[in-house]
Amino acid sequence: MESTEIRRLIALEDTHWWYRERRAILRRELRGLGRPGRALDVGAAGGGNTRVLVEAGWDATATDNCETAVEMARKRGLKAVRADARALPFEPGSVDLVTAFDVLEHIREDHLVAEEIARVLAPGGHALIAVPCDMALWSAHDDAVGHVRRYARESLTVVVERAGLEVDHVWSWNVLLRPLVVRHRRRSQGSDLRKTPLLVNAGLSAIVRAERYLPVKSLKGVTLFLRARLVSGKRR
Repeated sequence: MESTEIRRLIALEDTHWWYRERRAILRRELRGLGRPGRALDVGAAGGGNTRVLVEAGWDATATDNCETAVEMARKRGLKAVRADARALPFEPGSVDLVTAFDVLEHIREDHLVAEEIARVLAPGGHALIAVPCDMALWSAHDDAVGHVRRYARESLTVVVERAGLEVDHVWSWNVLLRPLVVRHRRRSQGSDLRKTPLLVNAGLSAIVRAERYLPVKSLKGVTLFLRARLVSGKRR
């Protein structure tokens, strides 16, 4: 992401329905991972998800290849380092959790990112990954924010498993709003990172929160989430 998009994201993420619900998903996932340890938030932008990790008791470090993102994360009181996701400056087996939300789709060599995630994880460590799904949803938004691809369940799983990680679960998110997104993206002329009117934001928040309680995670959505772990003896 370019500096302009990073600044736009940071200005939106505390109130925007999309980012608020993704942080809620992260919180729920963290509760199932056991005792907090050392965490790495790859492609952290301004550190919105890193803050969730810290609040949950993790010793978290934000990384991003954009200096603006690193500076903003540090201003928020977070540990942050500038780093290419394909060559993370961390020792093998040194972290217990890696989060990478909206990272793989920006990098042509996504397999290198997955391999780095596996490399820095300690045996038994977990990875939480989120990517945009379905090339049928490709639009001017993807071009504007620097996407290289959108994923299918199979393509995402293959990249992660070839890196030496064992996939625990893959699920769809933003299923209920997919028809609206399809319609919107067909008319899209650029990035969707913009402020949403208050009432619209509240309505979209209510719809996407409903997915917490409905059996829709196996259907097509707008985003794919994946949880994986490094099993002892399976490191590449």
